[in-house]
Amino acid sequence: MTSTGEVEGRAGPPLWWARRRDAVVDAALAAVSAAECAWEGIRFAHEAGIPVAAGVLFGAVVGATLVLRRRWPIAVVLVGIAVAPAEMGFLLSVAGMYSLASSEVPRRIIAALASMSLVATFVVMYLKTRGDVEADPALVVALSGFVAVALTVPPMLLGLYIGARRRLMESLQERADSLERELSLLADRAEERAEWARTEERTRIAREMHDVVAHRVSLMVVHAAALEAVAVKDPARAAKNAALVGDMGRQALTELRQMLGVLRAAPPKAAVAAAAATAVPVGPVALVGGADEGPSLEELEALVGQSRAAGMAVEMVVQGEGAAYAAELEQTAYRVVQEALTNCHKHAPGARVVVRLAHREGEVAMQVENGPCEGQADGVGLPSGGNGLVGMRERVLGLGGVFVSGPTDAGGFRVSAVLPVH
Repeated sequence: MTSTGEVEGRAGPPLWWARRRDAVVDAALAAVSAAECAWEGIRFAHEAGIPVAAGVLFGAVVGATLVLRRRWPIAVVLVGIAVAPAEMGFLLSVAGMYSLASSEVPRRIIAALASMSLVATFVVMYLKTRGDVEADPALVVALSGFVAVALTVPPMLLGLYIGARRRLMESLQERADSLERELSLLADRAEERAEWARTEERTRIAREMHDVVAHRVSLMVVHAAALEAVAVKDPARAAKNAALVGDMGRQALTELRQMLGVLRAAPPKAAVAAAAATAVPVGPVALVGGADEGPSLEELEALVGQSRAAGMAVEMVVQGEGAAYAAELEQTAYRVVQEALTNCHKHAPGARVVVRLAHREGEVAMQVENGPCEGQADGVGLPSGGNGLVGMRERVLGLGGVFVSGPTDAGGFRVSAVLPVH
């Protein structure tokens, strides 16, 4: 369909009409007006003393001008005023005045032409009534004025009403179209935000799974390798390593159950409504209800103890007095140290490791540094996906912190992160 309602490929309305129906209506009115004026042209021809054929032709041409009422309403009204002395063009005058009032012509022009038409009709009716009827002059004036008003004011008022209504409908349609476009844009943006949120959530879940599983499983592999090495020579130590492997596995399962339980839990309606009403946040996306269940800085000692139990020489240095930090900050700090220790197990077996934690004014700093590798790198067959440093960097930068990692001059590797408290 086209904007005018016609089917594409079919001829549209001719000339200046917006719809084919309008052209048919105007042609029918013009035909009726031409017939009326042609009939009235016979009397005009007798009174003017011209051939009847000329009067009929003149009337037909005058009446046919009504077909121009939508294109040139001013010209149609002027023609009606001009032929008023010939006492023809009743339909022409009424329809022309209606078309003029409903058009976009300025109101001052409409008022001027309506006044001219009113005066012309009054004069013609007064002269005709005074000559044909022997009556009181006041009655003739009243009758002429009534006819002039009846033929001019109602079509003008009706045209003004229809024109105002048409403009109102067009304004409402424009507003509806504008609102539809805005809603479409909002829907597109909402879809983009939803897709962005889904991507962020997938990335965050993948990062959490990597941090939880990689560290625990890495320790399990280290203990399993030690168990394999001492199973025959030192049964007591083998039993101890087997117990540690079991503990690591149970801890990994516990953390996975907690994470999956949070993922299965439906978010509160208030949280969903608040998320829908706000813009896309910049920063990390936390699991609903999972902030209080994540690890904290108080668990770093236990984390370092697990690495010591796996045979790593780890020293932990704490500077400053700890305070109550946000759950996201403590969880991020814990994950950074955890992933750094996991990398030490993978890539620097036998190296000496120092974990530093500093509580400063307005920030918390952590650093994990290992010395030169004294054993066979990756000697226990721990796989590496290459996502550990990337995940740490994303976590730290998401909280507005600073992350630096790289080799040291002594041949080791250092991971440093600073997280702002506020």
